[in-house]
Amino acid sequence: MISTPDTISHRPLIALAMGDPAGISSEIAARIVTSSRIASAARLVVVGDRRILEQGARSAGVTLHIDTVSGNDIGHADLPVLVDLENLAPQDISFAEATLVGGRFAVESFKAALTLAERGQVDGVCYTPFNKKAMRLAHPGYDDESRFIAEHLNLTQRVREFNVLDTVWNARVTSHIPLKDVAANLSIQGIRDEIALTVLCLKRSGIDAPRVLVAGLNPHAGDGGSFGTEEIDIIGPAVAAAAQDGFDVSGPYPADTVFVSALKGGFHAVLTMYHDQGQIAMKLLGFERGVTMLGGLAFPVCTPAHGTAYDIAGKGIANPLASEEAVLLAVRMAAVDYNGVVESV
Repeated sequence: MISTPDTISHRPLIALAMGDPAGISSEIAARIVTSSRIASAARLVVVGDRRILEQGARSAGVTLHIDTVSGNDIGHADLPVLVDLENLAPQDISFAEATLVGGRFAVESFKAALTLAERGQVDGVCYTPFNKKAMRLAHPGYDDESRFIAEHLNLTQRVREFNVLDTVWNARVTSHIPLKDVAANLSIQGIRDEIALTVLCLKRSGIDAPRVLVAGLNPHAGDGGSFGTEEIDIIGPAVAAAAQDGFDVSGPYPADTVFVSALKGGFHAVLTMYHDQGQIAMKLLGFERGVTMLGGLAFPVCTPAHGTAYDIAGKGIANPLASEEAVLLAVRMAAVDYNGVVESV
């Protein structure tokens, strides 16, 4: 389980954007705001609508103590504060349904939180779960959070999604693309870049000497070319080149055993070739405590790895553990950056 180092005396300021209101996001946000575990590690700035946050608190059965501030008046926040966008009336919510108004609320809240981080007003960003269908209704062309962040902040650098569970990370070379297109999107340089970014993010999380395993693409990692040659032509050369760059990396290994090897061998991350190749393993290992982290930015962006859970919306039974772990990972990464531990790979 992720925890903040004992040496952190400065509690980083973390913006918590409220996600899709038709699911468990507002309940989770209320639970995070009232969590003593989070209060001891971070100063929270919730971004969203007070009425929706209070609705979530009623579902969760918790009492809020949170002041409303402007976006320009958060620097000295100690107790949790709220930047109230006043952007959604509770009566407009349709629980368990992806809607335009729900997507617009999540988009606006996320944009505002990212802007605070871009301006240096907060040290990191977290958000409660989004629903991609609702996000696309509000923001046509929306693919995923990585591309949305790059678009909103006008970035040219690579932004990638990592999944974090306890002491093991999952990085991936391709993400939200059709499976039929994966092989065509693999390249030696692309894999080398993903290894370098993985090592950088691991260091920023406080791991001094990251060790990375790389999965193959094909069954049995190609079995010497019997089931495909991507391991021979692309993945293997990329791993060798990354090792020459000074990274502690090895592979490619068969995808059906690479996580077993990582867990038993004390490795810190597995780089997989496509989305579900790693996601299935990570969610089986710990669905309710997994974290998604967006890497490649000047500040950490974290969220629980689970979704909006429409089936339990408003029932007051949502588990906040993954969201707590997301905030604590953001705290850890922000604290490492404060101390100047990592400037570059």
